[in-house]
Amino acid sequence: MTKLSAVVIGTGFGGLAAAIELKKAGVEDFTILERRDRVGGVWRENTYPGAACDVPSPYYSFSYEPNPNWPRRFSRQPAILDYLEHVADKHDLYRHIEFGVEVTAIEYDEKAGEWSVQTDRGEVIRTEAVVTAVGQLSRPAFPSIKGRDTFEGPSFHSAEWDHSVDLTGKRVAVIGTGASAIQFVPEIAPTVAKLELFQRTAPYIVPRPDTEFGPRHHKIFAALPFTQLAERGAWWGVAETVSVSFLYSRLLSRAVTGISKWHMRRQVPDQELFEKVWPKYPVGCKRILFSSNYLPALTQPNVDVVTDGIAEITPHGVRTADGVLHEVDVIVYGTGFTASDFLAPMKILGRGRRNLREQWTDGAHAYLGISVPHFPNLYIMYGPNTNVGSGSIVFMLEQQARFIVDALAHAKRRGAPIEVKPEVEEAFDTEIQSRLASSVWTKCSSWYRNAAGRVSTNWPGTSLEYRKRTKFSPNDYQIVK
Repeated sequence: MTKLSAVVIGTGFGGLAAAIELKKAGVEDFTILERRDRVGGVWRENTYPGAACDVPSPYYSFSYEPNPNWPRRFSRQPAILDYLEHVADKHDLYRHIEFGVEVTAIEYDEKAGEWSVQTDRGEVIRTEAVVTAVGQLSRPAFPSIKGRDTFEGPSFHSAEWDHSVDLTGKRVAVIGTGASAIQFVPEIAPTVAKLELFQRTAPYIVPRPDTEFGPRHHKIFAALPFTQLAERGAWWGVAETVSVSFLYSRLLSRAVTGISKWHMRRQVPDQELFEKVWPKYPVGCKRILFSSNYLPALTQPNVDVVTDGIAEITPHGVRTADGVLHEVDVIVYGTGFTASDFLAPMKILGRGRRNLREQWTDGAHAYLGISVPHFPNLYIMYGPNTNVGSGSIVFMLEQQARFIVDALAHAKRRGAPIEVKPEVEEAFDTEIQSRLASSVWTKCSSWYRNAAGRVSTNWPGTSLEYRKRTKFSPNDYQIVK
């Protein structure tokens, strides 16, 4: 039986960030458990055509690991995956990673003051601390549509793209119009015979100021690092401004709405189609999407936007509420992830055998999105209310990783596990939910909210505020004896 200082679960941006901070602090006796055979998280899993990040790469990267060789401003999945593999190699993380290992349960042993981590291999790892870094976007969500399993043709989720299915000349149904769909629809539309896009709610779309970074850019970025830092800072400023517009400024919100309407109207001259794709909810309620080729794809003669609700899926296609059967050969689900179902499907038992799933019956909540009362030395990366409506989650993950390592160092100095005080976590959650109650994210249905309507994913402030608040304070924690 192995006993370690820490176990990190997951090798996406969050898991790697936590591991790097552990090594910076001189901690070497830790392991990283990864259920797949490669690092990368969502950037390993999402290989659909056109998969890319909608945050500029100089900002969507670790501050301490700038990459002068990004191929584009908005890099695609292969480049981001290469970056993560480079980071893991440079920081000597591979010797800490166990691939092909999925965590099934975590239980706190009060007598020993440590965690028991159980895996699908039947192993049990004993550790002083656990850092979960499984993310909010790791488990695809399928819609509850009658007859979904009866369809006789190929069907798959965009996050589990079936590359063995040739879409050339096929009739394809795309269900969902989120961030993934606006990337893969323009990629597949030119090759399919017919594409029917089933839209429940339209997204706000703004121009994607993408550009290729050629050898000249790479030389400048490498020779003059401040140039890339300047671009990173500029995009940080844009993201903070947009966040402020969502949260505090009606004037800025109107400006963002105006930019989106100008862009979308310019790309969709047909009034009937524009009425279908123009959102009917306040800007920011759902994530604003960056694209300069999605809307032109919808104007092509072989593409049709269907706004009638889906009644059922039949063996041969999709039947809408108006009774029309849309016969198709393939169905692609671009329906997002179970973002609010945090840490599922792991079973997590804390002090007194408290079940975290039961403690979160009304929705997940944690102090700074990181710590939960009664779960000593258990820390969450990308936890409840740490998602950003605008900006880079990597920035948030860096703050969380530093906070966690500071907390572990404090526990080590005290010679005992620590946990956040219940009253501290409760006061924090009350404040956050109060701020969220009047936010734009309550104005529509989105993956930001759980089934009960609680906004359990998003941070209701700027990233700068989060950075200031994630300064570890021993007064917020208590020793567990």
